[in-house]
Amino acid sequence: MSPEQALIFEVSQQSFPSAVLSNSEKVPVLVLFMGPWSEHCFKMEHILTELAKEFPGLFIFAKVDIDEQQELRKQFKIVNVPTLIVFSKGQSQQTEEGVMQEDELRGLLKTYGLFHESDELREQARAKHLEGDTITAVKLLTEAIQKHPSNTRAAMDMVQIFLDLNELEQAESLLHRLPENDRQSDVGKVLQGQLTFRILAARTEGEDALVRRIEQNPDDFDASFDLAICRVAEFDYKHAIECLFNILEKKPDYKDGAAREMVSNLSNMLAPTNPELSQEFRRRLSNLLSS
Repeated sequence: MSPEQALIFEVSQQSFPSAVLSNSEKVPVLVLFMGPWSEHCFKMEHILTELAKEFPGLFIFAKVDIDEQQELRKQFKIVNVPTLIVFSKGQSQQTEEGVMQEDELRGLLKTYGLFHESDELREQARAKHLEGDTITAVKLLTEAIQKHPSNTRAAMDMVQIFLDLNELEQAESLLHRLPENDRQSDVGKVLQGQLTFRILAARTEGEDALVRRIEQNPDDFDASFDLAICRVAEFDYKHAIECLFNILEKKPDYKDGAAREMVSNLSNMLAPTNPELSQEFRRRLSNLLSS
């Protein structure tokens, strides 16, 4: 097997012993049991395909269509998809049922020795930033970027730090220098959403002044709308939504549906990182519109 080649196979009952069991004596084999009708399966397939390209020849990504390979489905007692089974040294080592995000899959690969030093630096930087030592975090991320320029995850971490520091110009500049596929990724969209709301919040009167306006006039919809923007920028999503639903309940056609559009945009922005809250907002909006 060439170390430069991404190892991605579709596996059948006949090829399983050689493609999975025998090869797992040399490298880990990640077998994804999937259904062609499952969106979650396709998302995991995409992530694992990209990881196989990132670590060419260092692990095998094997795909099993459970509709076509009923015997394998029965043999490994697959109930739900996606289900991921890791084989090493000719044996199944662990089973993960349900959708896994990229960070979780990277963590799994790390247990088999597959990781980049730059990602270790990213983890150290994240810990330092959470401790309040942002200067050290920036130094660690800079080192990660220098060691592994193609690891754009480090650059996206830097964008997040710039946003947390309210350095909007630097955040915007770095974000726009990232490749298009990174900007369109789930993390990229979240960063772009944060940046947009931070810029919009900077154009308002500020949270304190807006709160005073609403106290004086609860039907000051312009103040409620701007306050929602400020609270999204501060990650206070639940209070932001209350501002928006106050508008929707009293004046649903405010600015040609601007409040409804913001609820939808916020739900979309939260979907990759907080799907439960995203669904709650969508459900609440749907209930309001149908009442």
